[in-house]
Amino acid sequence: MARASLQKEPHDVAAMFDDVARGYDRTNTLMTGGLDRYWRWVTRRQIGLRRGERALDLAAGTAVSTVDLTRHGGRAIACDFSLGMLAAGRARSVPKVAGDGARLPFRNGSFDAVAISFGLRNVADVDAVLRELRRVTRTGGRLVICEVSRPRLRPVRAGYRIYMRRGMPVLARWCSTSPEAYTYLAESAAAWPDQRALADRIRAAGWAGVRWRNLTGGVIAVHRATAPPTG
Repeated sequence: MARASLQKEPHDVAAMFDDVARGYDRTNTLMTGGLDRYWRWVTRRQIGLRRGERALDLAAGTAVSTVDLTRHGGRAIACDFSLGMLAAGRARSVPKVAGDGARLPFRNGSFDAVAISFGLRNVADVDAVLRELRRVTRTGGRLVICEVSRPRLRPVRAGYRIYMRRGMPVLARWCSTSPEAYTYLAESAAAWPDQRALADRIRAAGWAGVRWRNLTGGVIAVHRATAPPTG
């Protein structure tokens, strides 16, 4: 496969995820040392989906995160632009929709909460996606973003960089059929803005009450915001 570039052409990124879809969940768990489960738990707690509420899980991949959101009630829809990823999660009993995050196929105010985990850095227009997520969220609804970030402590930051540049490619060659995809993922993580810069972009897209929580020493950050009244 020709790996996606940091220009984030949607067709190339979708094709890349189609290629890794079959073994994606297993590889993800191996490469994170099982921490992916903890990050999903925090995301679920932050979004706090209640019975009777409806959530959108954008860039849901195989829908493992979508199922997790529904553990304490409520309904969630998995949306992704990779048909291969959605097909790989066909056994998970949540609704699945193929869609572009910059042009979501949902009406204004359709959801009580929206989430995107490890997908925002893969879209071509981050700001357009943040605005679309705001559009489909009702007033007072919640946004939760779980994404790679910048560790605050220098030793953690140095170790993280070494792992992303050297450790991840080695693991990818061992456990993935498409190691090129993980080279792209490492590069996209290095190019991603820090916690404060992302918070500023979330505010600029129309969200209020933006705050974040660092996980795993700041390797990951969970941003949360609320949809204010429009007009």
